[in-house]
Amino acid sequence: MGDGIDSGYAALRRDRAGQAAAFDALGARYDEAFPHKEGQLAAGEWLAASLPPGSRVLDLGCGTGVPTARRLVDAGLRVVGIDLSPGMVERARANVPEADFHQADIADLRPGGPVDLGRFDAATAFFSLLMLPRAEIPFALAAIRGLLRERGLFALAMVEADADDTPVPFLGQTIRVSGHPRAELRRIVAEAGFEIVRETATGYAPEAADVPPEVQLLLHCRRVG
Repeated sequence: MGDGIDSGYAALRRDRAGQAAAFDALGARYDEAFPHKEGQLAAGEWLAASLPPGSRVLDLGCGTGVPTARRLVDAGLRVVGIDLSPGMVERARANVPEADFHQADIADLRPGGPVDLGRFDAATAFFSLLMLPRAEIPFALAAIRGLLRERGLFALAMVEADADDTPVPFLGQTIRVSGHPRAELRRIVAEAGFEIVRETATGYAPEAADVPPEVQLLLHCRRVG
């Protein structure tokens, strides 16, 4: 990212200690509440079929490493995962020891920046960007684009909602989430420099009683330029 994007992101960035602490407390309950992850599995199949073995993939908000990092490693890809939650990073390392996991914030990821993990052939962000305020999401997308090689692939999952940094109950914790109507999400992704090559929308009812049903949007994208 250029200096302008860096300074803009720094000015908008909010403290995320509460988000990390909530996911530390959740532990294995997250996978128990969301056992069916067909969209993530389909995206993993897309990346596995599209990338040659040994390609580098960045998993943003890796959670427990299951199913995304596990599937990509099994396909012969080199996976680097990040998560704000040290507890999730610990679980991911146990579940997928072949991958490389770091406790980090996407705002710090850039070549020559506070966390420099290099460049990647593809990236995934499954429900991790919805943990950001709306104002930060375009900067996060720009950061992801800057980490990808030319024509790099990007799989993005969000929940369709008209919400901005809204506190919601989640498995006995409180997290803050943002969302967009799908047309607005398409526009934001395109303006960040991605071509959307496939889009799916799926209704989803989590197993946990305190997490309401949602519409999950999954975009398969390619970096433009």
